[in-house]
Amino acid sequence: MTLAITRDISPRFNECELTHIDRTPINLDIARAQHHEYVSALASIGCQIVELPAETDLPDSVFVEDIAFILEEVAVITRPGADSRKPETDSIIRALTPHRALVQVTAPATVDGGDVLVLGKNIYVGLSTRSNSAAIEQLQNLLGIYGYKIIGAEMTDCLHLKTAVTRVDDKTLLINKNWVSVDYFSGYDLIEVDPSEPFAANCLPVNKHIIYPTSFPKTRAKLESRGYKIQSVTVDELAKAEGAVTCCSLIISQ
Repeated sequence: MTLAITRDISPRFNECELTHIDRTPINLDIARAQHHEYVSALASIGCQIVELPAETDLPDSVFVEDIAFILEEVAVITRPGADSRKPETDSIIRALTPHRALVQVTAPATVDGGDVLVLGKNIYVGLSTRSNSAAIEQLQNLLGIYGYKIIGAEMTDCLHLKTAVTRVDDKTLLINKNWVSVDYFSGYDLIEVDPSEPFAANCLPVNKHIIYPTSFPKTRAKLESRGYKIQSVTVDELAKAEGAVTCCSLIISQ
């Protein structure tokens, strides 16, 4: 069984944190409709949905992925880099407690789940405005007992590591090589985003499908040419908050 934990959009979504894009008004009705489409897409490919209620006073809380990342052995509760997001952890702890043992990142480390790319026993952590070097050491201490190696990855011009690179399958990554060096990922088959679609490197593989935005048709064609089954979703209103398809769910295989 595959669980997908999601959360409804806050009524204060327009107050979201922004780092690398300009603020433009978000239409809440459209954003909520797109989020509903995203949740429906997860359900249609076999996920059991656990939908948390909106957090009225936490604008970014729809992006549940930043608050935790899931491993086979444990779930890691992060310490988000933006102070406004730190209160989001309480409800995610409650949601994850029935499904995994929990470990938690503590000060002075900060790390957003969007900066965490798990590839087998290697866990890459983007060194960004949200995630710091103290998180590398702390995560190694927390997870080394399970055989994981934590690797810091420098990136540029984007919010999170998974804005620049995401897993397609066990051997394949989708990447914008202008935002993160391919040298970190030797041994993987790399699919480069179309140059006209720099934000196209974020995809969500679930149950032998790829959840993928409609906004990037040229890069989608590259994935389809490799035989991947694409489940398309429209998330351009969520993207105004620097959100993407990995951001809006926590996927748990049971």
